Amino acid sequence: MANNSEKPTVMVTNDDGIDGPGLVALVHVLVSANRYNVLVCAPDTENSAVSHCITWRRPIAAKQVNMAAGATAFAVSGSPADCASLGVCKAIFPSVPDLVISGINKGSNCGYHIVYSGTVAGAREAFFNGVPAVSVSYDWVEDLPTNVANNKGYKLTKQGKSKIKKTWRQVTSSMPKMLSSMQMETDSATSNEIDKSTTPKEHPLFSREVTGFQHDNDDDTDHKCLQEGYITVTPLGAFCNAEIDCNTYLKEWLPNVADPSSSSAL
Repeated sequence: MANNSEKPTVMVTNDDGIDGPGLVALVHVLVSANRYNVLVCAPDTENSAVSHCITWRRPIAAKQVNMAAGATAFAVSGSPADCASLGVCKAIFPSVPDLVISGINKGSNCGYHIVYSGTVAGAREAFFNGVPAVSVSYDWVEDLPTNVANNKGYKLTKQGKSKIKKTWRQVTSSMPKMLSSMQMETDSATSNEIDKSTTPKEHPLFSREVTGFQHDNDDDTDHKCLQEGYITVTPLGAFCNAEIDCNTYLKEWLPNVADPSSSSAL
């Protein structure tokens, strides 16, 4: 068996928080394999749907915590992206990990939800810092995980355009608000938490409300293949490029912006 210096180092982060069941299960499996040096740098609280936000104007705290024997773990008062960058910069760990795994997220991350996902952002931030990374999500239906043993195998997919359709409604301080997580495919009543806001009574309060779901029709998209029973593998890049070729239009439009007499300047 290889000694610790010869083992590859894997760092785990997530957005459900360091006590999230998916992260705990993943760390347990990695440690039990006895093939990796396992590091954990994860938020100390729930950080679902925070996307790629980072902490800039205040310091963040990193508290060492006990996890599976053999793992070195820190709970951090920051976002998933904060945790990923802190964990790979040798500030709290002596070396840069060979791989970062962000997850396992409680709920799928497909289509436009990838933009909102703190889980995906953790992997993206590691990639920004030169470390290979993967984000892992586990589909749930309401409060129950799907049975991964019944999958049809792995399928290489592309990011689709599936999304939850949402609106806002005015609520009172005692009414529930939607929990900011990627489990929004279920009835909104199952994705609520009680608002304990101290907002003054004269300020109106608004809560998100699920109105429907936009499905993908293409056969090779992530959400459609997931619903068909596959474990989907979707390569993602770091850049958000335009989905259509805008160059010709912009080359004609931009010169007119500086011309106040042009009607196309607006």
